[in-house]
Amino acid sequence: MFKDKTIPDLAAASVSATGEAKPTPLEEEVVALFDQMQDKLLRYLLSTGVPVQDGEEIVQEVFLALFQHLQLGKSRRNLRAWVFQVAHNLSVKRYVATLRDRKHMVEPGAVPDEDAFVDRAPNPEDQLARNQSHARLQSVFRALPEQDRRCLSLRAEGLTYREIGQILDMSLGAVALSLGRSLARFARAEER
Repeated sequence: MFKDKTIPDLAAASVSATGEAKPTPLEEEVVALFDQMQDKLLRYLLSTGVPVQDGEEIVQEVFLALFQHLQLGKSRRNLRAWVFQVAHNLSVKRYVATLRDRKHMVEPGAVPDEDAFVDRAPNPEDQLARNQSHARLQSVFRALPEQDRRCLSLRAEGLTYREIGQILDMSLGAVALSLGRSLARFARAEER
């Protein structure tokens, strides 16, 4: 029977002496990268407004794409940036699809529910100052232009300016300007 060589054959893992399927070195490498990066990747996706369930699905799609990418013998250069780039692209595609699907369902002038950002810590007396600061910073973050929010989120995940520039198709200077502008806004908000 003919098999398409571009689709990973996960069942082709070698079988150990006990009869259990043994993962291939490539499978082990992708699983290790998944374990190392899934939380950071999901956090980035959530910071861009992707719902949790969609974010989890995107993370899975990213690592399936990574497995296929590596299985085809393609470049291993800077896999961390590659993973974030693919996640970014998939989130943009999903966002556009969601807008298309919900175009007629959203009421004009609808405002997001502010209660979604309230910290429901069990000891409100001890957290009052923290909550006020958090709300102020959230407000500043939401007020940033989308490109600045994405730059800041990627930088918070530890990506370099160069990696951020590659992912968002920006020059190094534009990334530095965006991050500097964002951080200055946060500093002004903390002074209040």
